[in-house]
Amino acid sequence: MLIDTFFDKYICFHLFNLKKKLNSSLEISVIKSNKSKMFELISYEKFRDTKDVRFFDISINESNYRDLVIHNGPAVSPPNEDEFNNWQFYIHHNQEDNLLAISGGRTFYLVNFGWDYPFYKVRLESCGYILRIPRGTYHRSVSDKNGSIVLNQAIRDKGGTVESEFKVTNSKDNKKLLDCINNLKPKFKIYSVN
Repeated sequence: MLIDTFFDKYICFHLFNLKKKLNSSLEISVIKSNKSKMFELISYEKFRDTKDVRFFDISINESNYRDLVIHNGPAVSPPNEDEFNNWQFYIHHNQEDNLLAISGGRTFYLVNFGWDYPFYKVRLESCGYILRIPRGTYHRSVSDKNGSIVLNQAIRDKGGTVESEFKVTNSKDNKKLLDCINNLKPKFKIYSVN
């Protein structure tokens, strides 16, 4: 049960006492927060340097699914809709992505209506940090003009499959999503090595 403030605790305490005094079967439902887990930046450990060579442990220990995504040139994933050029997005309900740009750079557009601000633009650069995209987040990416290679060390629930997790959502078919990307300016974050 999530109770955020003193006022919420005070109200719940008195509702439970009222229920006891009335000896009733009064049902008290607690409203859960609409907050969703934010995307985050995950660093990884450099464990050795030799002449002209650096070694890193980039493991996501809980990862049970990995994919390598190669964009040739300034690719967009998923691609814009052909007819009206509307943006399209992936959304995973049973998978959390952990993305590391291995080569080139890629810009991600993230939308999640459970965040305080729903629309972000996140830049990943080669050998920077790992971008964790939580379940329930609409996302799409655009590569640099020379392309990019990104390693995803996903954490997929048992019910998730390639077919269930990689369905494309066209923004024209989702009014809330379309309004968000058309009316809000994305907050911009850059994740790269200093």
